[in-house]
Amino acid sequence: MVELMAVNGDTAVAYAWKQVNPDVVAAYPITPQTIIVEAFSDYVHDGEVDTEYVCAESEHSAMTLCIGASAAGARCATATASAGLALMWEMLYIASSMRTPIVMAVANRALSGPINIHCDHSDGMGARDSSWVQLYGENVQEAYDQSIMAFRIAEHKDVQLPVMTGLDGFILTHAIENLSSLPTDVVQEFVGEFNPKYRLLDIENPVTMGPFDNFDWYFEHKYQQVEAMKRVPHVINKVFDDFEKISGRRYNVVEPYMVDDADYVVMAIGSTAGTLKAAVDELRAEGMKVGSIKLRMFRPFPEKEIVELLEGKKAVAVMDRAISFGSTGPVFSEVRSAMFESKDTPQIVNYIYGLGGRDVPPEDIKSVFRQLAAGEAEKLNFMGVRI
Repeated sequence: MVELMAVNGDTAVAYAWKQVNPDVVAAYPITPQTIIVEAFSDYVHDGEVDTEYVCAESEHSAMTLCIGASAAGARCATATASAGLALMWEMLYIASSMRTPIVMAVANRALSGPINIHCDHSDGMGARDSSWVQLYGENVQEAYDQSIMAFRIAEHKDVQLPVMTGLDGFILTHAIENLSSLPTDVVQEFVGEFNPKYRLLDIENPVTMGPFDNFDWYFEHKYQQVEAMKRVPHVINKVFDDFEKISGRRYNVVEPYMVDDADYVVMAIGSTAGTLKAAVDELRAEGMKVGSIKLRMFRPFPEKEIVELLEGKKAVAVMDRAISFGSTGPVFSEVRSAMFESKDTPQIVNYIYGLGGRDVPPEDIKSVFRQLAAGEAEKLNFMGVRI
């Protein structure tokens, strides 16, 4: 029976992990993800899971522990944010190159300096080239659902790559919303047993993992990660199909809202996608033909779906809650690249917004649509900044 709960996003992630019951969780606390590992450690203490929980001395060590445990054949999870993710940087690449299917919740938060503990996506976006699958949620329900689906995606025999699930710091991590949780037996049947293709402790089929890899084979091993990423969309769509059967909730890697007949489209990831929908509703009531797109999967980037949705539009604004200094926002550059060979490419502009947790009111979102329609948007715009 589905249980209706009132929880914040961090608690939702911890509850999803409880239902999955991973073998190992290793983590170090950092705001605003600390509630995840605090709540999960309570489940461990109370005997509600069989998990070996390790409170490491740093995030670098936490990821190292997860890599070792996963290589040995354990189902692993961890969580971090901001500077914690940055401290893991070296180990992110090792986790993916060793094909360890670790699941990591990232409570997206600005990177210092100056010191800031609030939401933007600079931490996750900085890890975009590390060969981790990246999914972002709009609300608490999605944080819970994606935390369950991530294990199926990461562990699939055609993927065997780690998965990062992003939830906006404080906006989702600490906001209490309604959550429809699934029965634990249903979750465990959906996720299934973890049967890794390779593991260090398989004495019948011994393998070597993480050795020195010189120029004669390094390139080929990187290419294997390229091929694995190519297989991710098919696997994710199958997982989304199966999850809909047990939950009634439909997920897609790219989710349009009133886009079909729209002249002007704005797209974003994370919680802002919800504000976008509200702005679209209000502007539609005024007679404007507008729509929005929520980008759920950032890595691998869903080029085909983006092109199909944006071809023929008059203008598109891509909203980035991060910036690549000296360039543009990371999502914008991906969208522009995807549309390069489109037969009917719209004007595409970039809005940097909400850095360091700055609020994103609906009126600011509506002004983006109005600037698009009036042809007033520059290629690179900074929404709400004092200049």
